[in-house]
Amino acid sequence: MARFEDIVGQEHLTEYFKKVSESGEIAHAYIIEGEMRSGKEFIARVFSEALLCEGKGEKPCGTCQSCLQMENNAHPDFYNVTHDKPSIISVDDIRDQVIKEITTKPYKGKYKIFLINEAEIMTEQAQNALLKTLEEPPEYVVLILLTTSKDKLLQTIQSRCVKLALKPVEKKVLKKYLMKEFKIPDYKADIAVSFSQGNFGKAKMLIMNEDFDKMKTEAVSLLKHINEMDAPDIMEAINKIKEYKYDELDYLDIFSVWYRDVLLFKATNDVNDLVFKQEIQYIKSVAKRTSYEGIDDIVRALETAKVRIRSKANFETCMTLLLEVIKETR
Repeated sequence: MARFEDIVGQEHLTEYFKKVSESGEIAHAYIIEGEMRSGKEFIARVFSEALLCEGKGEKPCGTCQSCLQMENNAHPDFYNVTHDKPSIISVDDIRDQVIKEITTKPYKGKYKIFLINEAEIMTEQAQNALLKTLEEPPEYVVLILLTTSKDKLLQTIQSRCVKLALKPVEKKVLKKYLMKEFKIPDYKADIAVSFSQGNFGKAKMLIMNEDFDKMKTEAVSLLKHINEMDAPDIMEAINKIKEYKYDELDYLDIFSVWYRDVLLFKATNDVNDLVFKQEIQYIKSVAKRTSYEGIDDIVRALETAKVRIRSKANFETCMTLLLEVIKETR
C-alpha cells in the first residue's frame, strides 16, 4: 500500500496533501500539473486513499476495507475517468462517468472522488460540461485533474481549482533512490538521472527496461564511429533505432547528454561530472578535435531535430540531416 512517504522528491505536495487530509479542509477540485511519467497519478491516488481511509491514526492506513478496495481498484467512491478514443476525452465521457454519478451520495464515507488523467485532451464541450459541475459541486465531490499543461484547460476551470505542480526531483535525491531501490552502481544511476531530467517515472523506466541499455549502446557506438561511416552505414544505424520501444526523442536525448559531456570536458578537463565516464577516451578525442562553435552548432541541430520530430516530420530525414551536421562539424 502506497503512503505519502513513498512519494519521492515532491515534499511540497506531500506536506500540502497531508495537511489538508488531516485538517479536513478539502477543496472541491484540484489540478496537478507535471510531465508524463512524473508521478502525478501516484500522488493523486495516495491523496485519494487518505481521503477515503476508514482507519485511525495516520492515513492511508493500508489495512482498512477502504484501503484494500483502493489497492484492488474496487472502491465504490473512487472513479478513474476513462476514454475510448486515444487522444480525446469527449463530452459523453464526462457526462457518463462524472455528471451522472455526481448526484448519488458516497456509498461509504464522506467523499466521492473523480480522477481525470490527461485532462488536457478534454474537448471544449467536455470542459464546459465539467465546468457546470465545478460551479455548484455537491459538498462530497472531489475532482482531481491531472495534466501535462494546465494552460490547455479553460481559464474558467482553472479559476475554480487549486493548482499544484510537480517539480523535477533533485539529482542527488533521485540517484540515492535508484541506487537503493534497484541495487545499481552509481554510473548507471547517473545515466538514468541525466536522461530523466528529474522525471521520477522516466528514471525508473530507464532502469527497468533492458532495451534502454541496448539503445544507449547503439547510439553511443554511432557517435563514436560516425566519422568512419558512409551513407549506407548511417542509414542502417537509423533504421536500427526503430527496433526499440522508446520514444524517438529518448534516442536524441542520448546524443544531447554525449555532447554535454564533450562540452563539459573541453571546458574543465575534468572527468568527475561526466555521465559517459567509461567513454572518456572518445570524449577526449571529440572534445579535442571539435571547436566550441562546432559543439554549439551540433547542439542547435539537435534541438532543431527534436522540434521537427515533435511536429511529426519524417524521422529518417530528421536524423539524416542531424548526422550530416555532426559528421561535418569541426
